Amino acid sequence: MQTNKTDHFFYRNSLSIVFISLFLMALVAQVFFGWKQHNQELEELGSSTLGLGQYLTSGHFFSATFENFQSEFLQMALYVILTISLRQIGSAESKDLVKPEEVDREPDPGRKDAPGPVKRGGWRLRVYEHSLSIAFVLMFLLSWLGHLYGSFIDFNEEQALHGQPQKDLVAFLGEPDFWFETFQNWQSEFLSVASIVVLSIFLRQKGSPESKPVDAPHMETGK
Repeated sequence: MQTNKTDHFFYRNSLSIVFISLFLMALVAQVFFGWKQHNQELEELGSSTLGLGQYLTSGHFFSATFENFQSEFLQMALYVILTISLRQIGSAESKDLVKPEEVDREPDPGRKDAPGPVKRGGWRLRVYEHSLSIAFVLMFLLSWLGHLYGSFIDFNEEQALHGQPQKDLVAFLGEPDFWFETFQNWQSEFLSVASIVVLSIFLRQKGSPESKPVDAPHMETGK
């Protein structure tokens, strides 16, 4: 019996599978090379090196990992929230300037296969209506705290290795290193979003849902 390719698990989930696989491979590579780099720094300072398990609980690992996570989640949180009300004429990433969008319609609790919170209504529906932005904001805050924790621990470890006094968290927040790490990631995320918003006005990619149709006018807004 011949099966349709849409019945295969990989085809139906290929986008998430590929990106999660790429993420895990990149994370493993980051851990390995970060471990090697950190141990080189420790050796240069005359300190004992860390085993891989020790490195995974170190401030260096936490700082490097969550420094990137928080900027990505901030990008997505702002993108989801700001595209509700802001527009960019001609962009595939913007809602139409005039016409109402499908995503703005009121949820129908009687719709077949509607999610549970929609059918239940009340506070569950109110939370569910904003659940995507809530999730991204929470992930951003948790990642920012993870970055802060890792940078704080790593900073004091370096202070100790250099024979310098350690600082408490409040004093550490006055140090430029943490904020430099934070804003160098944020600015790159803002630039990447601005790039897709603006470039999708004039450029096309056939077959991509992030692009307008190839023959669409430049000033046609939305997909």
